Amino acid sequence: MGAIRHLVAAFVLCALAAAAQAQTYITVLTGGTSGVYYPLGVALSKIYSEAIPGAKTSVQATKASAENLNLLQAGRGEVGFSLGDAVTQAWTGNEEAGFKQKLDKLRALAAIYPNYIQIVASKESGIRTLQDLRGKRLSVGAPRSGTELNARAVLAAAGLSYADLGKVEYLPFGESVELMKNRQLDATLQSAGLGVSSIRDLATNVPIVVVPVPPEVVTKIGDPAYQPAVIPAGTYSGQDQDVPTVAVRNILVTHSGVPEEVVYRMTKSMFEHLDELVAAHTAAKGIKLEEATKGLPIPLHPGAERYYREVGLIR
Repeated sequence: MGAIRHLVAAFVLCALAAAAQAQTYITVLTGGTSGVYYPLGVALSKIYSEAIPGAKTSVQATKASAENLNLLQAGRGEVGFSLGDAVTQAWTGNEEAGFKQKLDKLRALAAIYPNYIQIVASKESGIRTLQDLRGKRLSVGAPRSGTELNARAVLAAAGLSYADLGKVEYLPFGESVELMKNRQLDATLQSAGLGVSSIRDLATNVPIVVVPVPPEVVTKIGDPAYQPAVIPAGTYSGQDQDVPTVAVRNILVTHSGVPEEVVYRMTKSMFEHLDELVAAHTAAKGIKLEEATKGLPIPLHPGAERYYREVGLIR
């Protein structure tokens, strides 16, 4: 009987070990809770937990692009959101952008929706153009976040630097809006999908001006990741005209240590459940399968490549 009990115990231990091994942990790295990355990350986590057998998913709020890429390089997450220009800088190892060395483990899962660089000022500030930002109080996003990298690029192209501003605040979207409501800031620069909740909140509480980024400024940035774009009239309360700006495509990034089968299923399930992402945030309307492999500054993960070959997107 003792031998049988030992055999049963050994069998149970083996079964438990196999079950533990079969568990797939997927941490989705996002951004601040008032941005677009977070609600999309929550929706993506739900899709993965239902579509991938044995998947145990979680969502992590972060400082967005740069932090996400560093976490992925360290294996502390399986997939994360990032702006395309930050991915380029991570791959080349741009220390000023927050990458002390080349992040060589990064792999692309998909190019997704574009981020629109949205510069919003209170109407009473008198800010109407980029040059009007001189001497004013501006929030540029968390330090070395994708938003802050965008802020540096746009201001430099307009012939401005942080030294030309009256005050620079390095704050997440939600905190920037609260300071503007309290008249402690004149403007906020937010790189996000159209209709981001933080600016919607601001526009319903304070009369705003959406500051244009003219096409000639976009050209001076000199980075192909930055493309001219338009914030359509009516995107925010009180915005009654189209406003030219600049857009940067977002990329879903994974790393080389995530198994091919897992990334294949992550890619497949996302594109098969895009309606759930759109329900989470309208920015996801910009995610298109036919554009998923365009303009990627890093190699595709073999799992993602397998899916794109399967659907005939690449040969």
